[in-house]
Amino acid sequence: MKLYGYYRSSTSYRLRIALNLKGLEYENIPVNLLHAEQKAADFVARNPFASVPMLAAGGRDRAQSMAILEWLDEAYPDRSLMPADIEDRFTVRELTYAMATELHAPLNLPVLKYLKDTLGHDQDEIDIWYRHWLTKTLVPLEHRLAQLGAGEFLFDAPGLFEVVLIPQLYNARRFHFDLANMPNMVRIEQACLAHDAFRRAHPDNQIDSPKPA
Repeated sequence: MKLYGYYRSSTSYRLRIALNLKGLEYENIPVNLLHAEQKAADFVARNPFASVPMLAAGGRDRAQSMAILEWLDEAYPDRSLMPADIEDRFTVRELTYAMATELHAPLNLPVLKYLKDTLGHDQDEIDIWYRHWLTKTLVPLEHRLAQLGAGEFLFDAPGLFEVVLIPQLYNARRFHFDLANMPNMVRIEQACLAHDAFRRAHPDNQIDSPKPA
């Protein structure tokens, strides 16, 4: 397998965690979004979405992180990312798709660049935009976790929910979002970051992460 991604891309981060949790070997191939390498003709010929992550696996190039995650779980069912019980699977989908559908679209790099370069917003205004949409989704998500009585993980072990949550919280911290009133998410985050699969997937530990001078 070859994973084409960017160290700080939350969707690439999702795939790294999932592949690690499943114990699957993969080659990490950096695609620099700041240099628009995802828009290069040879890359777009393989992935018309001109996006990362792209996973070359099973004889084809696969795009869109949530679709790839589902495929991984079907193609490699050992160490499933989903619980066995149908109601627990619904819970995972409810929380996971709230983040994946409500947050990724307004907060991804092309949108932020459009706000800055095309509409002329300064960084403070962009940060306000970012935190507004985080609040809209993460506050009710935290309330749902409290209702469910979540522990170190949503269920017995990290799965699809944690795969999507941890990159989202990484980005939230980058934009100085206040997580003080979200103890359930923070507790799950701490448990995940102590887990080897999550540590190895962290942006700071990627080959394309800028190294301190």
